[in-house]
Amino acid sequence: MSDESEVPQEMDQVLTEVGPRLRRIRRERGATLAGLSAATGISVSTLSRLESGNRRPSLELLLPIARAHQVPLDELVGAPPVGDPRVRAKPIVRHGRTMLPLTRQPGGLQAYKVIEPARTTPAPDPQTHEGYEWLYVLSGKLRLILGDHDVVLGPGEAAEFDTRVPHWFGATSEGGAEFLSLFGPQGERMHVRARPTRKEKGD
Repeated sequence: MSDESEVPQEMDQVLTEVGPRLRRIRRERGATLAGLSAATGISVSTLSRLESGNRRPSLELLLPIARAHQVPLDELVGAPPVGDPRVRAKPIVRHGRTMLPLTRQPGGLQAYKVIEPARTTPAPDPQTHEGYEWLYVLSGKLRLILGDHDVVLGPGEAAEFDTRVPHWFGATSEGGAEFLSLFGPQGERMHVRARPTRKEKGD
C-alpha cells in the first residue's frame, strides 16, 4: 500500500519549481529576504529554505508572499497551460464540396465552412430532410433553389430555410463559392437578403 503522504510525480515537479520562481519574483521587485519577512511575518530562514527548495511550499506560506508581491497565487505556483481552443476537425468531402466542421459537440447546432469548387453544376436535384439551415456567403456566388424560388447569393448575403422544403444549392456557372452553413433544430434566425436570378429581356 502506497504512503498517503507521497506526492505524485507531476505535483512534485510543480512544487520543485516554486522555489526558483519565488526567488526570481522577489529579485525582480528588488526585495530582500529581510524586507519580505517583515511584510509577511515569515522568518528569513523559512523564506530562504522555500527559495532553495528545502521547505515544501504550502498555502499558509504562499498566500502572504503573493499578497506582499501583489501577484496572483497562480504566478507563484505556475498555472497549468490553457488548452488549445482551436478546432482541428478533419475536413469532410461530400458531393464534390469540402466541409470544414467548426463545432465538435455531437447533436444540436452544427456549423461548417463550406468550399464549393468551380465546376460544371449538375442538374439541380432538390432534397428534403428534418432541420433548419442558415447560409452566409463569404466569397463567390452560390445558387439556392428553395421550393419555387431560384436565387443567387453573393458575398455578405444570407438565407435561412426549413429543410423540409425541397432545396438545393451549388456553384453557379460563374465559379465557386465559400460560405458558412449552420444546421440545427433551433437558433437565432438570420434575415434573407437574396438576389433573384434575373432573366434577360426578351426571354
